[in-house]
Amino acid sequence: MIKLLANDGIDPVGKQMLEQAGFIVDTTHIPQEQLPEKLKEYDAITVRSATKVRKPLIDACPNLKLIGRGGVGVDNIDVAYAVEKGIAVHNTPAASSASVAELVFGHLFTGVRFLADSNRKMPVDGAVKFNDLKKAYAKGTELRGKTLGILGFGRIGRELAKIAYGVGMEVLAFDPTPTVTELELVLGGGVKVMVPVKYVSKEELISQSDFISLHVPFSDKPIIGADEFTAMKSGAGLVNCSRGGTVDEDALIEALNSGHLSFAGLDVFDNEPTPRTDLLQHPKVSLTPHIGASTNEAQERIGVELASLIINHFNK
Repeated sequence: MIKLLANDGIDPVGKQMLEQAGFIVDTTHIPQEQLPEKLKEYDAITVRSATKVRKPLIDACPNLKLIGRGGVGVDNIDVAYAVEKGIAVHNTPAASSASVAELVFGHLFTGVRFLADSNRKMPVDGAVKFNDLKKAYAKGTELRGKTLGILGFGRIGRELAKIAYGVGMEVLAFDPTPTVTELELVLGGGVKVMVPVKYVSKEELISQSDFISLHVPFSDKPIIGADEFTAMKSGAGLVNCSRGGTVDEDALIEALNSGHLSFAGLDVFDNEPTPRTDLLQHPKVSLTPHIGASTNEAQERIGVELASLIINHFNK
């Protein structure tokens, strides 16, 4: 009987699927420092972003046959080394795409209508400075007719583009290895239309977009830094729901303070779980604590997809 540790949790539907297939599923969280010893009791482990499965842990657990990642990125897993050791590695790249894309638009709507800052100030000053605040937040803009630049046109980027088209935006896309030339949009009544994707260079995207959203893998150095901020349109907005470290936070603060960047929406940060205070308190930044995939629907899809992958692997 296969014993699996879901160290960062798993949706109840996925857990039920595994148990009905004969697996023993343990959802007790084991601290990272205790895993080298305690993981020896299990045949497989599933993780999200919190637990790291690096070479030393893999070496300490020769019993391990499978590593499952509930989500897209596998930055916290030494994938190549695991595969070299004969350990299967599976992730769920499609399950959370819609949830992340919707969160991006939450940040976009928040940025263009000053929702984050107004929600900070209204409880403090609203009763006595209502009209002053009304004037301060009266210069919002609409998303319709504006250009959204999507850096990284994988599954999440494509879901984001579909929402953008629905809102009435223009979309520019950059991807080093583009695989999709058109997107299928489903209109009212189930009518389907195909929309061509407009690919441009990274430089063109940065200079021509009113808003930019990042959907890129982990990078050793920032993808958006001082030069990129300078090249952006004056008054542009930036949303990062991809990876911490992809945006130079010093350069971001400078661009916000100078007024060249109108706002930023951030779901990921350099130093999670302790982001820098000046970023957290900045009036032009809307914040979420790395919850892009954290919707009930996405977590159920992740659990079901991951359970199916695990069951299929061990049934081979």
